[in-house]
Order: sequence, then C-alpha cells, then structure tokens
Amino acid sequence: MHAIALASLLLATTANGLVAPIKEQNVLDMAPLVPQGFNIDLTERRLVQFAEGEPVWMTELEKITAKAQGKQFFDITDTPKLGRAMKPLSVKGIILLIFAIPARDAEFRCQEFPAPHNSEKVKAIIKTLGTKSMRENLEKFTSFKTRYYRSETGRQSQSWLLSKIHDVTAQWATPHLRNIISIEEFDHPWGQNSILVKIPGSKPSGDGAVIISAHQDSTNMWPFLPAPGADDDGSGTVTILEAYRGLVAGNFTPTEDVWFHWYSAEEGGLLGSQAVAQDFSSRKVPVKAQIQFDMTAWVKKGTREEIGVITDYVDPSLTKFVTQLATSYLSIPYVETKCGYACSDHASWTKAGYRSAFSIESSFENSNHYIHSTNDRIDISPEFSFDHMLEFSKLATGFAVELGGWE
Repeated sequence: MHAIALASLLLATTANGLVAPIKEQNVLDMAPLVPQGFNIDLTERRLVQFAEGEPVWMTELEKITAKAQGKQFFDITDTPKLGRAMKPLSVKGIILLIFAIPARDAEFRCQEFPAPHNSEKVKAIIKTLGTKSMRENLEKFTSFKTRYYRSETGRQSQSWLLSKIHDVTAQWATPHLRNIISIEEFDHPWGQNSILVKIPGSKPSGDGAVIISAHQDSTNMWPFLPAPGADDDGSGTVTILEAYRGLVAGNFTPTEDVWFHWYSAEEGGLLGSQAVAQDFSSRKVPVKAQIQFDMTAWVKKGTREEIGVITDYVDPSLTKFVTQLATSYLSIPYVETKCGYACSDHASWTKAGYRSAFSIESSFENSNHYIHSTNDRIDISPEFSFDHMLEFSKLATGFAVELGGWE
C-alpha cells in the first residue's frame, strides 16, 4: 500500500478506536512510511503523560495518532523527573498545582503582581511596532514545506530564524545592547534546536527572570505532509520577534534578565520547552514570570476581536496581571478561556514549578480550525490578521517592561 494511503488509513481508523498498539512483528512495516528528509522511527517507544492516569509507553506512531485524535500530552521520555513534586489539588472545581519548593520561593509565588505602572515607557515602544516585518518574516517562515521538529526543513527553518534574530539584533539594537545580548541554540537530539535570547538585567533583584516565548515548529495531522503553520505557531514566533525588535531598538535596559524563547518540538509533546524548563530548574535559575504566545492571528468571522487569556494550568496572579496589561495597553478587550492539559509550552513551566501564563488569539472555541493542515496559511482567509497579531506584540512589550523593569 502507498505510504501516505496507509498512513491515512491508520490515522482514520485509530481515531475511531480501531487500531491496536504496534506489535514487534509490525516493525518492518513502518519503515516505508517515513519519506526522505525525516529522522523519525515510528516504532520508537516514548513515555507519554496524559491528563489522567500514570505515564504510558507508546510508539511514535501511536503518539502521532493520539495527537490526531485531539489528545493533549507531555512526552516525558527525556524529562521524567520534571515536576515530580507536583500534586494536583481541586478546590471548588478549580485545578491547582502544588509544588515542593523552598520557603522563600513559596512565599514569592503567593505574592500578587503589582498593577502596570510603567506606561510611559511601554507606550513609547508600542508606537514603534508595526506589521511590515511580521508579514515579511512570516511569509518566509511559512515557505518551508514543514517545520516539523524531526525534519530537515524543520532544521532549516530553525537556522533561518536564528539568522533572522541575529540580523534584527545587529540592525536594531543599540551598541550597548549588542554587546550584552546573548543568542544561543539550546541543543536537542532530534536536530531542530530551541533558540534562547537573553537581555541581561542591570540590577537583578533575585525575584527572577522574565520569559516571553513561542514555539517555532509546525505539524500536519500526518507529519510528513506539508505544514506551513502560519498561525500555529508562526504567528506567535513573529509576534514576539517584533516585540523584541521594538525593545532593542528602544534601548530597553531591564533591571531583571529578560529572555525571548523560541521552542522546538511543541507539537511532539512539549519536548523543547520541557528540556529548557528542566535545565533552568536543575540550575536553580529563578524565574519571576513566563508567558507563551501560541496562535495570535485569527479573528473568526462574526465574532468580536479580542485576545484570549488562558485560565487553566497557569498562575492565577500572573494571569490577572496579563488581563491588566491588556486593559492598559491594547486596543481590544480580552476574554478568559481554557485550553486544557498540556496545550502549549507554558505548561512545561507550570510543571516545573514556575509562574506561567498563556495568551491566545481568541476564546478557545473561536480559534483557527485550519491548524495542523496544509490550509494553515496566511492567505487562507481574511480572518488571518496581522493587525490582530500586533496587539499581541504590544502585550509582549508590556510584559517585558512592566516585569523586567527599566533602568
């Protein structure tokens, strides 16, 4: 049977509960399914954590089919100890996460974030933001056949993004910032690396760093098919890049360390962000706040334009602060919404015991239904809006300045 036809049959029947777990005798049957340019073994065993129950071992193919069914999960094969101290606690139907953390950190995590108070500097940067660079960057970023984390084009797209970040820094950052900003790849064994950019704080207080993030990879339901990933998460990738450009052009000199992260392998079970969060946790790097930008472009026809603020599996105080930022600096309202277990990279930071938040393009039910397909494109519909993305660049800017401080 033709590889794609067989794959489609496997996905369709698995979605209806008709495919049994892969057996040893099926190993040789899987090889023809993987085309050139992909470095994945569909029979490799992975340890996967779903919302309910203990972690389970499954093959890569079973993991792909689980994602096609709409199931959300952590792939914890490489990070089995991350968040092991986490205990779920339900209070009046609200899921809280309790961690075994040092007393000082526990006291800090109970503190409320102060209301936004640095509007003059935030608004000065916001005035310099625009959609031109975002459109140009996203047109290039979506030109790769796929940004799947185990593909050659996924590695190429990551190399392009790394080069673009260097170019933005060289072109827009002030001489002082160019000398102190670090731009690094965080190596992963699958080939597509995460990218970590740090603007060092001038007077770190010990409260911790500020992290603004998106994921750079894309996928199709069957990952060997084209996956332009314009909204998921090309939009978030260029959204935070535009905020970074505006900040460095404005000589943003934070008092706390401010990081911009572009994670690999979110679509594989939050693999990249888990690895980075585990690294920070193992080195005891303090983090004040982290926010994820995943899908920032879609305004569903017939709905009110708004930004979605996720309220589950996040820090309540930080989430409240994000709504205050939206009210202070955005020209559209926010809506509170939920996305479920392990729905994006903020969940890795929550799992690691850090305070995280997540903003998305709309209420979850009104978000882009073309994701994970060949139709996740810029030109698919007028509902794809760069002006809408710009609102999220404003949010990222406010998050950086208000929490990172400014010398």
